[in-house]
Amino acid sequence: MVENWKKFLMPYEQAVSELKIKLRGMRKQYQQNNEHAPIEFVTGRVKPIDSIKEKMQRRYITEDLLEQDMQDIAGLRIMCQFVEDIHEIVGLLHQRTDMKIVEERDYVSNVKPSGYRSYHIVIEYPVQLISGEKLILAEIQIRTMSMNFWATIEHSLNYKYQGEFPETLKARLKRAAEASFMLDKEMSEIREEIQEAQQLFSYGKWQNALEKATENDSEGETPD
Repeated sequence: MVENWKKFLMPYEQAVSELKIKLRGMRKQYQQNNEHAPIEFVTGRVKPIDSIKEKMQRRYITEDLLEQDMQDIAGLRIMCQFVEDIHEIVGLLHQRTDMKIVEERDYVSNVKPSGYRSYHIVIEYPVQLISGEKLILAEIQIRTMSMNFWATIEHSLNYKYQGEFPETLKARLKRAAEASFMLDKEMSEIREEIQEAQQLFSYGKWQNALEKATENDSEGETPD
């Protein structure tokens, strides 16, 4: 077993920190251009040691193959407003030269039997250490906020039932997944109106801030 977990996980922690900054930077670039940002927000984590050990045992992963066979020790999640945003983000990631995509799993088009939807990308990412460059694997999950809500609930229930859901609960989860996706489809139908309203709202906030700043400057002026 790994003798020093803190040392082993350090490159993964660095990768998650760097990737969060880079992905959030993509969102800022869209905002600065006054364009709809396909990225709503980004989260990331390094898998807890107990979870790594449990998965090693469940998947029969040996220590010497841990870095190769466990692709989600470093995990990031990109949340979107619309299903169309998912495919735009996938395209953006393919264009990047600071990471290499090694695997893709499209659970948006190929829904899991449980109803789970998400787009998973496994990347090879170079981390710069004082000892030199180290290539590590990281998993990026891209999903709408609606998909994420369903997946979070399903994940919590999975802990309770250890994957053995009662048939009635399984059926209700499946119906909830379909209802969630119907919401995404409806939002896609009125996407242009939503984006226009959001831009107007953002512009209005900017105008109010500018007017307030101007008023404060005027109040601070002293008459001749």
